[in-house]
Amino acid sequence: MRHFTALQEVQTAQDSLTRARDFAAQVIATVNYKDTHQANQHKIQHDHFVSKVGEEAVKTIFEKLNHRVRGPDYTIYAGKGKSWEADLFVDDVPLAVKTQTAEAGKRFELSWTFQLGPYRRDPILNQPEAWVCFVEYDEAKNLARVFPPYQIKELTFEAPKLARLQKVKIAVYARTFKF
Repeated sequence: MRHFTALQEVQTAQDSLTRARDFAAQVIATVNYKDTHQANQHKIQHDHFVSKVGEEAVKTIFEKLNHRVRGPDYTIYAGKGKSWEADLFVDDVPLAVKTQTAEAGKRFELSWTFQLGPYRRDPILNQPEAWVCFVEYDEAKNLARVFPPYQIKELTFEAPKLARLQKVKIAVYARTFKF
């Protein structure tokens, strides 16, 4: 799955941005993040938008490298019907995608979080062989920086910077990447 080993940059196409915005606007009514102490609807919607932009960026990179990519999934799932399936499938191999904005990276150090709370836990954390791509998205420039894929077992996990997240999330910091 490690089809590239250097940081890749990509501009997100306008139609992808529109799909991501539409998805975020629709999905907001179906989510509840009380367990992570997040009630700001605007932030939750924005996070969903950023996530889809990251998935689109990773898809673009792999397609440019002549790989078959399935996803992103724009289906709106209700409640417990939400999918924990991989964000993308590259040549039928599941690939998770985690995206952080450049602005948040400046505030909290460039990092990505996984659910590790008593009510929600990212299943991928139990899959050491699973693959994940990390993306930094600069909204001002509409520029995504895509890091090479890593397996869960290769990652260094640390506590998030925000104290309120430390009981419900675990983080991976860009400074720990080796490529």
